[in-house]
Amino acid sequence: MRKYVFIALLAVFGLTFALLAVQDISLSNVGRADTTDTAPVGQITLAAGSEAAFSYLSAQRTNICGLQPEMVFDYSDDARLQGSCCSPMDLHRYQEQVEGLRPYADIPQIPEDPYDMPAALVKELLGYQASIQLTPQQQAVYDEAMTLSEEGGPCCCRCWRWYAFEGMGKYLITQQGWEAEALAALWSLTDGCGGEGHSHA
Repeated sequence: MRKYVFIALLAVFGLTFALLAVQDISLSNVGRADTTDTAPVGQITLAAGSEAAFSYLSAQRTNICGLQPEMVFDYSDDARLQGSCCSPMDLHRYQEQVEGLRPYADIPQIPEDPYDMPAALVKELLGYQASIQLTPQQQAVYDEAMTLSEEGGPCCCRCWRWYAFEGMGKYLITQQGWEAEALAALWSLTDGCGGEGHSHA
């Protein structure tokens, strides 16, 4: 009789341990569904311009319309601003943009993917916007780029992207000798608003 009681106790103990283990696993997953919105550098290794990257980035919402520079400065350098801010991403346009940005891979101030911006880079560009003073001749180049730009400036609205890419423009004009046409074309490639961005014949 004592033997059966012992076996029964072992069975109860084993069942209790198994239930606790399952509960622990379940609890450890609570709240993880949204962590991809602020994926740190290195966590997402999808190739820029790939369909897998498009599928992932088109569902992200950390690049939001109205996000201001002072808010970005509160972000960790490891955070990323991902997704489109106005219209849904378009695969064809996204791939065109990434392909168009590849020739500038040796300039670290130019992002490789306009829909996946490291916060550290955004902060660097915002720093240029605040610190670089253009000469009258350089300002004329910048102003011409504004008139040539599809959006009438670095972005469609004065969000963090406008000021960051204003800083990028100032850097490229003063440090790389860029002209207005090249800067306006680059702003088109770094547009993160979503949509087709242009009309096909």
